[in-house]
Amino acid sequence: MSEIRVSVIIPAAGVSSRYNGSGDGAEDVLGAPRSKLDEDLGGKSVLQRSVELFHTREEVVQVIVAGPFDEGAMREFKLRHGDRLALLGAELVRGGATERYETVESALKHVREDATHVAIHDAARPAASGALIDRVFDAAARFGAVIPVVPVRDTLKRVSAGTIDDGSDADPLARILGAGEARPMREVEGTIDREGLVGVQTPQVFEKVLLERAYAQDDLTSTDDASLVERLGERVVTVDGEARNIKLTRAEDLPILRAVMGVEAPRGRASHKRF
Repeated sequence: MSEIRVSVIIPAAGVSSRYNGSGDGAEDVLGAPRSKLDEDLGGKSVLQRSVELFHTREEVVQVIVAGPFDEGAMREFKLRHGDRLALLGAELVRGGATERYETVESALKHVREDATHVAIHDAARPAASGALIDRVFDAAARFGAVIPVVPVRDTLKRVSAGTIDDGSDADPLARILGAGEARPMREVEGTIDREGLVGVQTPQVFEKVLLERAYAQDDLTSTDDASLVERLGERVVTVDGEARNIKLTRAEDLPILRAVMGVEAPRGRASHKRF
């Protein structure tokens, strides 16, 4: 394998809106919304676990964590995570104001000149194995753009944009349990052929010059970084992802993530409040 020098970007500027809107367990003891990146995984935060995936790897020359854009939010972010990120050798920079691609674009300005490749990894995806990262990095040494993917096993349906009014204000069981309103009901509009479809994971790895070209385009609207490379007409190669590499998106994902990683829920204070 040819030598590569990887700068890792971990976008961490989001506000965890889906996490905080997903049900019980997404608020702190005072009832305030909390970031999913602060959740405890065996005495360490989700963000710390994600950074630790990379900080000791020989191929990695830099880890950049792109935090909130807002100055006040960034100060709070530094208070919660700054010391531990510094101990891991990670650089903390301001991310974008609204969209994920803005955060990656901001972090790209801090990538080292001597880096040959840039890896972008979800801050809320802390369970990727070393074997997966090996596969992605090995392929990146030979190809310009590499992403890990997993087969789509479930039947896929297209549903209506609007919700169905079932004639009740809330699900009766939800009311009894005090869980608030039921989640919206939608109408099925069709079934999607899943042949050739895959689910995309991170880390996604690109030759630095290729990613810089992708982010030099006028339209950066995208769902992931590979989409921008595809828009250039460049080839994106896939490698096998893994089921354990789940992304913490909703509150119900947290116990699954803990089970996958073999850690227990905290019994004391949250990991980011212990010092």
